[in-house]
This record gives sequence, structure tokens and C-alpha cells, in this order.
Amino acid sequence: MKNRIVSFLILFFLFGHSFSQSNFYTDLSKAAVLLTHDEVIYDGSYFSIPYPNGDVPKNKGVCTDVIIRAYRKMGVDLQKEVHEDMKANFNLYPKMWGLKSTDKNIDHRRVPNLMMFFTRKGAELSKSTKAEDYKPGDIVCWNLGSGITHIGLVSNKNSNDGKRRLIVHNIGNGQELSDCLFDFEIIGHYRYKKQTE
Repeated sequence: MKNRIVSFLILFFLFGHSFSQSNFYTDLSKAAVLLTHDEVIYDGSYFSIPYPNGDVPKNKGVCTDVIIRAYRKMGVDLQKEVHEDMKANFNLYPKMWGLKSTDKNIDHRRVPNLMMFFTRKGAELSKSTKAEDYKPGDIVCWNLGSGITHIGLVSNKNSNDGKRRLIVHNIGNGQELSDCLFDFEIIGHYRYKKQTE
């Protein structure tokens, strides 16, 4: 009897843990889809913002702001998370902007920095050509050419033909849902959930 109870508790923990993980990512994808209802103008300007939990003006943003805002709806402040990791590990982050130290206003709003953060703190997944490998809540990064990178979040919505998940992103038209998973070269595929202390 004791062994059956122990076995049941182990199974309950394993399935419960798996269920809570998938719920987080499903909820994250739903949070991202909600962002598509906001009127947002694509604006990559530098903004001085509060810290922590700072955000650019609500009606402005770029692709990274979609990710930041979706995670914020889940109680995760990527501005703070990225800043703290960059401050402790500045030498590991890209040096494309000539910075000698961190900048709380912009570091988390740069795709290469988010890629490094998700590689370090999340799960780096396969850059697969199979649509079924991309799950709701996954983060995808693309190379648009000419050194331009892009980031989006995999939603829980399907394309019209049902073969791919739609992506929540901002590529110039505001925060939108698009069937664009394989439109550009995929350079990153991640899953991130903040670990509780």
C-alpha cells in the first residue's frame, strides 16, 4: 500500500509539473495574442524608461517589445532579468553597439541580447524546418538580411491551412498575428520560463 501511495505521488508530481509548464507557455501565447488588439506604431527610437518594469510608450514599440510585454503579462520583467544577467556577464553579450557597460533603457530591447539571455537562462531548441516543432509560447528569431534580426512569439492560433502556428510579432505594422514562421531564415528558437528562487 505504501509503495502504491509513493508511486501515485511521484506520478502526480511529474504530470502536475508538466501540466503547469505547458499552462505557462499556453498562457504566454494567449497574452501575446491579446497584444495584437493594442494600437501600436512601429518605433525603434531610444527611450529613457523607468527601472524595473519600465516600458516604452504604450502606443509604440518594435519586435522585442512584443516579447517584453507578453512576459510582463505573465509577471516576468525582462528588463530586469536581462539587465541583471548582462551586469554579471557583460563579456558574454554581443558588442555590436560599442557599449562599455549595460544600459537599462535599451539592452532588453535588442534581439541579439535577448537571444543570448534565452540561450543562457532558458532552453535553446532546434532551428527545425518542421512546423510541429514550434509550440505555443516558443520564441523564434530570424535573420531578415543585411544584418537585421527579428523576434516573435509562437501563438496558439493556426494558419488558414492548419499547418503552422501563427506568430505574434511587430515587423513594421504594429503588434500582429502573421503566418510567417518560415518566411525568413530562423537563427534562434527558445523556450523561457523564469525559475523561481
